[in-house]
Amino acid sequence: MKHISLLGSTGSIGISTLDVVGAHPDRFAVTALAAGRNISLLHEQIERFKPRLAAVIDEEHARELRRMLGPSSATEVIAGPEGYRETASAAGADMVVSAMVGAAGLLPTLDAIEAGKDIALANKETLVMAGHIVLRKASEKGVKILPVDSEHSAIFQCLQGHRMEDVRRIILTASGGPFLHTSEEEMTRVTPAQALRHPNWAMGKKITIDSATMMNKALEVIEAGWLFGLPGKAIAVLIHPQSIVHSLVEYRDGSVIAQMGVPDMRIPIAYALSYPNRLTRAEEKLDLRKIGPLTFLDADPFRFPALRLAYETVEAGGTMPAVLNGANETAVTAFIEERMPFNRIVPVVEEILSRHCGRKDPEINEILAADRWARQEAANFIKGMIN
Repeated sequence: MKHISLLGSTGSIGISTLDVVGAHPDRFAVTALAAGRNISLLHEQIERFKPRLAAVIDEEHARELRRMLGPSSATEVIAGPEGYRETASAAGADMVVSAMVGAAGLLPTLDAIEAGKDIALANKETLVMAGHIVLRKASEKGVKILPVDSEHSAIFQCLQGHRMEDVRRIILTASGGPFLHTSEEEMTRVTPAQALRHPNWAMGKKITIDSATMMNKALEVIEAGWLFGLPGKAIAVLIHPQSIVHSLVEYRDGSVIAQMGVPDMRIPIAYALSYPNRLTRAEEKLDLRKIGPLTFLDADPFRFPALRLAYETVEAGGTMPAVLNGANETAVTAFIEERMPFNRIVPVVEEILSRHCGRKDPEINEILAADRWARQEAANFIKGMIN
């Protein structure tokens, strides 16, 4: 029996994780859950999975959740950043699923590693912002970091049984999002509702917008470099609108190994939870006879400037990835709140990157300071654009 602590239980990854856990009660149990403000859904999850701990965003939501659970509940409800960090290091948990959205997942994930928990990593910002610290700490603690993102899980699976020195490059696939064939003029009028209609995946708001701008793929390029120990020049991106081939590894003898499957996040989640074993699943299976042609297109850096920023940021290193991420989170929020047009998201990020003097080999406090600076700088820049 593997005991799970789940950070981000009410988000899309969290819900899918609990689908997997609930389908295999003989294999998994839930020790702790952490969520934000969706206490109605969290209440349902607590009633079903009976965790020892549950964390929410603040004490106001904690009081409401305690009221909903009633005095007889065995689940302790805690709140705020400290509550999240306590959930991440909860006694009795064997694995922490890091699925919080954005930079908020960094410190809880580091706490989980410090506590010796294996990590099923869906929060890519953890490695984007502080890859050198996270991997060093994981090595010191003997902790496994297992990728949950479909692309990184695909690469991880394609590497099994092979030597890293035989790898020529890895190829991340991207759907291209909802605006793959949209003209530049039309992009000026994109609404949040349009940007949130991803053609293949059901995801949270932030990651769906990132997919539309290709910033999600930019973050994945940075994350892949840390996960697999590869330089930017050994990481390529291809547009694959069908989202059937999740990523590929090209070896030096010319062999290319791909991982395929229906676009369902429960597949990579199940692999991370059960590794090195595989779970039996009854859900939809891939039928190559029915899916039609599979197409692959170049990821044009002029159409998708976020990718260019990714490679430049990888090359710069230090605090630059934290700045890229912080500025992007701020710009995406401004777009969702209709305070800024869609086609300005990536230019805002590029502007903030140009203003930052990066620090090499930063400590965690320097990374967090760079993140705060980027958010404030981006907020001020966006406010100036509006005015």
